[in-house]
Amino acid sequence: MTDRISPKQFIEAAGADGWRVLGDGGTAYFPTASFAAGSRLVQAISGLPGVDEQRPDIDLRHDGVTVRMAAFIEGYGGMTQGHAELAHKISAAAQALGLSADPSMVQSLLVIPGAPDRAKVTPFWRAVLGYEPRRDSPDEDLVDPRGRTVPFWFEQMKEARPDGGGAIHVAVWVPFEQAEARVAAALAAGGHMVRDEFAPSWWTLADEAGNEADIATVKDRD
Repeated sequence: MTDRISPKQFIEAAGADGWRVLGDGGTAYFPTASFAAGSRLVQAISGLPGVDEQRPDIDLRHDGVTVRMAAFIEGYGGMTQGHAELAHKISAAAQALGLSADPSMVQSLLVIPGAPDRAKVTPFWRAVLGYEPRRDSPDEDLVDPRGRTVPFWFEQMKEARPDGGGAIHVAVWVPFEQAEARVAAALAAGGHMVRDEFAPSWWTLADEAGNEADIATVKDRD
């Protein structure tokens, strides 16, 4: 694949206003007043040139439509120039229907199990979830083959916890401009900072019981 692009290049592409990159995919949310209005947007997207090649994930709800685009092939997971071009066309189709993207409404979730030997635990999660290895990172990631539910990334731990157990936490991908407010809200709600040396790529926080969550962005990941 020769047309791969970085998150920064995707966002800077003409017509990408309102889109954000969460994890590996370009994402936009278009608020609507009804299922019917959302259905009209989905129908318009389905007729756009290139849509069958780029295969966007589209989620229709009563109050909006979420569109996400990413490519996962052997050796690469991310966006392409084709995705940026289709994002421009989708935004134009939405505008023609009187709709515009609201970047404050997008986020995605990642579940992160950890183990000293992740190869030993991955088969268990693959079996119970009915997931499959992600094509670009089969030793680290499991995904829903239909793209419906939360992906899992397996973190290599240096050592097990003192009780012999593993670790599992979540990562919440948000637009960069929302990250610090989300961190502040979590701290105000009783959380505490575990580490912030990797900010603004991610902050790790924990609740009172020690359960951890990352607030993650694609800032500085190009």
